[in-house]
Amino acid sequence: MDRAELRSELEAWLDSLDKKLERVLLLPPDYTRFNSGAGVIVQELYDILSGSAEIDIMPALGCHEPMTDAEIDTMFGTSIPKDRYIHRNWRTDVVRLGEVPAGFVREVSDGRLDYSIEVEIDPRIIDSKYDQVISIGQVVPHEVVGMANYTKNVLVGCGGKGMIDKTHFLGAVSGMEQLMGRDHSSVRKVFDYAEEHFLKDLPLEYILTVTTTKDDVINIEGLFLGRSRENFEQAVALSQEKNLDLLDKPLEKVVAYLDADHFKSTWVGNKAIYRLRMAMADDGELLIIAPGVRHFGEDPDIDQLIRKYGYRGTPYTLEMVEKNKDLQDNLSAAAHLIHGSSEGRFRIIYAPGHLTREEVEGVGFEYRDIDEALKLYEPAKLQDGFNTVNGEQVFFVSNPALGLWALKENF
Repeated sequence: MDRAELRSELEAWLDSLDKKLERVLLLPPDYTRFNSGAGVIVQELYDILSGSAEIDIMPALGCHEPMTDAEIDTMFGTSIPKDRYIHRNWRTDVVRLGEVPAGFVREVSDGRLDYSIEVEIDPRIIDSKYDQVISIGQVVPHEVVGMANYTKNVLVGCGGKGMIDKTHFLGAVSGMEQLMGRDHSSVRKVFDYAEEHFLKDLPLEYILTVTTTKDDVINIEGLFLGRSRENFEQAVALSQEKNLDLLDKPLEKVVAYLDADHFKSTWVGNKAIYRLRMAMADDGELLIIAPGVRHFGEDPDIDQLIRKYGYRGTPYTLEMVEKNKDLQDNLSAAAHLIHGSSEGRFRIIYAPGHLTREEVEGVGFEYRDIDEALKLYEPAKLQDGFNTVNGEQVFFVSNPALGLWALKENF
C-alpha cells in the first residue's frame, strides 16, 4: 500500500464514521514500534483532520520511556506542532473503570493465579471533550498477549500499573511458548472482558496494521479500520502469514542485532530472546549485539529490580515473588525476568554498547565485547537467515521485533 492509497483509505473510513469531529485524540505506539507504519498514519490523519478539528497525540508508552523530540520528528515528521503531543505517566495518569474479577482470572489461568485485575486507563481517553479516540498500531506476535495491539494499545499502552503488572505476570505464568503468535490467549481474554464491560461505550476506533520491513522500507501489507474484533482477527491471520518465520529444525547459533536508535534497554531489547526462544536448539547459542543498550529497565525502579534478581528462569523468579514484596508490587518486572531467560536451555550472550561485563553477568547473561562482536559479525554484511562466517553457520536476525521465529511443528 503506497502513501496515496493509504490516505484514500483513511479519508473514506473517516467519512464512514458519519459524525462531525471537532476534538480527536490519537493513540499511536511509541518509537520502539517504529516499524508499525503508525508514523505515516498519524501524519496523514493530522493533515486530513487538522483543518477542521483539534488533534491531540498521546503515544501509548505503556511503561516505556517518553519519546524524545528527535524520536517524534523521525517517526511522526516535523510538521505537527510539539504542543499537540501528550506524554503520559503510567504510574499516575490513570482512572479506574472497574476490575476483571479474580474468578475470571483464575479460570483463564487454569488456576495458576487468583487475583483481580484493575482496569485503569488514561483519563484523557474518557474525557467527553473528545469526539473520537483513535488507537493506531501493529498486529504482530507478542510475548505477553500472543498477538499485539487492538485493545492492548488502550489497556496496557495507555493503562495503569495494576493492568500492566498483572497481565504481564499472567502471560508469563501461562507460558510464553503457549501464547506467542496466537489469538485467544489468557491475557487476550482479560482484554476482551475489559472491552465488553468497560470500554464498549467509549467513542473508540482502531486502525490496525500488518507490516513487513525489507531494506529499511516499511511495507503496509494490511490495513484494518474499525471497532470490531473481527477486524483484529483478520489482522491476526495476515500477521501469522507475514510475520512468522517457521523453521524445519532448531537453530544452533543465532546472532541478533539491535539497532542503537530503537533498543536502549534489555526491557525492549530482550525481544531478541522472546521472539527467538521457540526456535533455539537445546545447548544452542544466542548472541545479541546491542550497541545502544545502556540500562536494563525503561524505568529506574524496574531497572533496579532487574539488577537485583536477574534473568534466572521461572522457578527462581516465582520463588523470589513469593518471598519479596518488591517483586510482588512490580509483577511486570517479575514477568520480564521470566521472559528474558532461556530457562537454562541455551546460552544468551550480550554484547552491549554501554553496560559493563559485571553488569551483564550480574543479571545472568554471558558477556562479549561489542567491538569484538561487531568485527566478527558485521551486520551490514549479513543477510537475514543463514550465513557462513569463518566456516561457521550462523542464523542472523537484523531486527527481532519484526516477527517470531519458531519450529513448524509447533504451529
